[in-house]
Amino acid sequence: MSGDVREPLAAGVATYPRATRTRANLVALGTITRREVHRMLRIWTQTLVPPAITMTLYFVIFGKVIGSRVGEMQGFTYMQYIVPGLVMMSIINNCYANITSSFFGSKFGRYVEELLASPMPSWVVLTGYVAGAVTRGLLVGVIVLGIALFFTSLHIAHPFVALTTVVLGATIFSLAGFINAMFAKRFDDIAIVPTFVLAPLTYLGGVFYSVNMLGSPWREVSLANPILYMVNAFRYGILGVGDVPVWTAYAVMLAFAIGLALVALWLLHRGVGLRS
Repeated sequence: MSGDVREPLAAGVATYPRATRTRANLVALGTITRREVHRMLRIWTQTLVPPAITMTLYFVIFGKVIGSRVGEMQGFTYMQYIVPGLVMMSIINNCYANITSSFFGSKFGRYVEELLASPMPSWVVLTGYVAGAVTRGLLVGVIVLGIALFFTSLHIAHPFVALTTVVLGATIFSLAGFINAMFAKRFDDIAIVPTFVLAPLTYLGGVFYSVNMLGSPWREVSLANPILYMVNAFRYGILGVGDVPVWTAYAVMLAFAIGLALVALWLLHRGVGLRS
């Protein structure tokens, strides 16, 4: 289904008043978002429970067992220090997994063609899927943060920074997952990026350590990792400390969000990976 098919349909609805088109787009956006959220909640034992169990094991092993031997980091216990990184890691992984499986499933089931043949613009389709993935990421983040409070005490230093960082990080990896799903031709393809790209970037993104502990040139190499900025911005929001300036982190996250959104919209408009 290419962009050539969508253009006549879009031209056909252009005769309707702008207010009518806006209402129709909002209804379509709400419908896609509700479907994605309902899908995620319907299989909550697969979408919400596993991250909770996995993060509990991280807190027990790294926080309690290893953390008692590591000592303090930047004035906080090791458990407190790794909580923001583990929360962000769970959000990133779940946003990515949600949108790749959902959108590729729509390709596999062939009902994505009905969405693209409809008069709704590409941005509505993209925003609906991203909103569903971000919702799952936020729910998982709240669950993991709640579990962390059973192991340590936390005081959110900068709530606005923490919230905006979570939303930006979730949006970035939802968009990245959408692009992955666009190119995927089989289910194995949606597992390649999380295994060989996402996992290494996450573990090297300062989740378990301060990047300032690394010597040259590894510290400079780590600064090319976008996850490093997300983890440190969120750590600054929760604990008030970070390895990179928070405004630098915002600039990197906004650049990635805008760039990935433009690429995803272009791919969706051209129908890349969606043609029979």
